[in-house]
Parts: sequence; C-alpha cells; structure tokens
Amino acid sequence: MAVSATLAGMSTTPDPSTDDLGRLVVRCPDRPGIVHLLSGLLTELGANITDSQQHSSDPSGGTFTLRLEFVLAGLASRRAELEARLAAVAGEWELTWRLTEAAHRPTVAVFVSRADHVLQELIYRVRAGDLRADIVAVLSNHPDLAPVAAAAGIPFHHVPVTPATKADAEARALELIGDVDLVVLARYMQIVSADFCSRFPERLINIHHSFLPAFVGANPYQAAHDRGVKLIGATAHYVTPELDAGPIIEQEVARVDHRATVEDMRRVGRYVERQVLAQAVTWHVEDRVIVEGPRTIVFA
Repeated sequence: MAVSATLAGMSTTPDPSTDDLGRLVVRCPDRPGIVHLLSGLLTELGANITDSQQHSSDPSGGTFTLRLEFVLAGLASRRAELEARLAAVAGEWELTWRLTEAAHRPTVAVFVSRADHVLQELIYRVRAGDLRADIVAVLSNHPDLAPVAAAAGIPFHHVPVTPATKADAEARALELIGDVDLVVLARYMQIVSADFCSRFPERLINIHHSFLPAFVGANPYQAAHDRGVKLIGATAHYVTPELDAGPIIEQEVARVDHRATVEDMRRVGRYVERQVLAQAVTWHVEDRVIVEGPRTIVFA
C-alpha cells in the first residue's frame, strides 16, 4: 500500500537512540535462576540491560514473566545469534519469548465512524514522537473523517456497512489495510466478527466509552446519567469474539457531580477516551502488555 506525506514519512529517518535497543519478553514456569540465566546470556553477547521488570503469578508453581530492554551493538545483524542462544535454553526452561527491535515502527490501521477525538489524539502522538508507530490507514463506515486523515497524509478508506453487507465489508477492509501490525478501533461503532478478531489475536484494541464491566452497550452515558454516577470512565481492551469482554489494558476515570448533563458526561468522556486509548496503544507497541488468560500484565 502506498503511504504518502506526513505521518508515513516519519519512519524514513532512523532514530539513533533506538538502533541498537532491543526488547525481550520471556514467560516460563517460575523457578530460581531465570533472571540469572537470561542476564548472563545477554552479558555474554556484550549486551547492556537498561531496564528490567518482572512478575510471578505464584512463586510456587506459577508463571514468571520478564521484560528486558537492552542495548546490543549491531543488534539487527546479531539478532539470529541471540535467537539461537535463546532457543538452546528454551526446552530445559520451558521458555516462550518475544524479541523485538525498538527501531521497528509497527504499522497501525485505525477504524473510525464519525467521532474524531481519539483519531486526532493518535495522530498527534505519532507526530510528536510520543507514539513510535506509523498510522498507514484510516478506515471508516462513514465518509465524515476523510478530511482529518487527508490533513495528516494518511490514506482514508470509506467502507459502508449494513447488516446485509457486513461480511463483504470486513473482507474489503482486510484487503485495504493489508498485513498491519495492529488494528485500533477508535470509536468504530460496529461489532467486528469472530473471524475478523481471529486475524489479529492480541493485536486488535478497542476503546469502550465506559468503565467496564459497567454500562456496556450502545448508550452508556445516558445509562450513567440515569443512575446518577459520579465517575465517568473509559476502558481500552483487546477485542475478542465476546462483546466488550476482552483483556483490559488500561482504564481511567474523571469525576462529575449531580449538575452534569448527559452532554457534559460525553464531553468529559471524550477527554478520558483519548488518554486511555493512546496510552494502551503506546504500551502495546512498546511490548509492555502481556495477555494472561482473561487478564493482562502491563509493565508500565
């Protein structure tokens, strides 16, 4: 897919601060010696560990999760060597791992409907350098946000959806976005199918305009107003076939009081949604989110 202009062009200049920066996420049964093993392996290769975060679900028979950031001169050319060293110990230690190079900028497709606030936030963060990714496509079931995408130099695709054309629309959407690293539903007011979800396991993020699991459905602000709530929230989560039930990545709330109208709540909600989704996407592309069944581990 040809990507022109502003945001796509940001990836053409390498960032020297990330050229040799790697991230290693490891999971295995918890037992003594895991940190020693992996830090020793990296040390033998000449790598310098710059950040380390770890979590055990249970020190007696649980699962151990470790995220390391390290600097290794010539990382791209030495990646195969590092992977071979990891593979050599994987069997004995029952390791699964994910190795990424920070210099790689994940490609992102953003699905929207008519609301632009979350899309605008993502565009701003990419442009500011706060989100190291490239938005390569904006896809919508309405034409309204075409000018927003055009102003940022991002290809816009209008794919109308009706109950009768839903399957064909999803097939067309998949054709248009190609093999992207991440899909973000940025107030895309359509329920995606189980088949669509299966194409992007743990790579499909949604923003839900309520503090899940409360007030699920299409009109949470009216429901919240009717119940007299005092906190407006938003939830970013991975999408699964079960509606609004995927592993939660990030949540935030803002306080309101009895004077707030439904529109006041929507306005507050827009600010919260922008922050929550942008943070979740940032953590995802930085390999800080690890799915553990219905939950997530987030090394923020």
